[in-house]
Order: sequence, then structure tokens, then C-alpha cells
Amino acid sequence: MNQAQEIQIQTVIQRPVAEVWTYWTEPEHIKSWNAASDDWHTTEATNDVQAGGRFSSHMAAKDGSVGFDFSGVYLEVILYEKLAYTIDDGRHVTILFTANGDETEVVETFEAESTNPPEMQQAGWQAILDRFKAYTEQQ
Repeated sequence: MNQAQEIQIQTVIQRPVAEVWTYWTEPEHIKSWNAASDDWHTTEATNDVQAGGRFSSHMAAKDGSVGFDFSGVYLEVILYEKLAYTIDDGRHVTILFTANGDETEVVETFEAESTNPPEMQQAGWQAILDRFKAYTEQQ
């Protein structure tokens, strides 16, 4: 079995880490930013932020043509520092939050899936992270 390719994305958000963590983890906030483009949205989100806790987001095209669930289980949670989880398809994701005064660096590393080109996956995940940054900085 081949080891999955890891892809890394990142951003710096002009907000303290405690605020960034809240916007990343609370379902009502997740529904406000979790989409790669304006024609998609997250209609439902649940998040039990603890090791062994499950999370789930239902992402859908706004025209109702297609949708999917993105869900998994947390492996490790370190408040304001790290989230590590396994997506239900078996891939691993790690998100690191690094505080630097009133700004926070977010670095997300995920295992690529085999259906779409890695560049497309990186662009899609980065688009979501960019939307998260814009949402968080507007709050």
C-alpha cells in the first residue's frame, strides 16, 4: 500500500489564537465559513472537540445539485494549539495554531485522496482556509 501524499496549506490571521480557535471549532461559525466558493455552503455542522469526539459538516451546492458529508474522529486535541483527526475515509489531518501576539498562524496538513489531482485538492482546501481567515478577521 502506497503512503498518501501529504499536502500543506497555511495562513496568518489577524486575531488572537483563542478567537481563531472559537471560530474554527464552534458549529455556528463553521457553517458561516466552511465552503471553497460562494456557490457552496455548509448546511449542518456538529463538533465534539475532544480526543475520540466526532465532527461532521454537510457541504452542499447552493443550487441543491450536489452535497456531501465531511466527518471523522479527533485523535488529539490540545487547546489553542493542535487538532489531529482521521476523516471517515481513513485519511489523517493535522492543524497547528501558533499564537504570535494578536495574530495566529494556522498550518493544516492533510493526506491527499486518490480521485482528484493533488493541486486541485490543495487549491480547494486553501480556498476554505482563506474564507476562514476572511470570516475570522471580519468578526
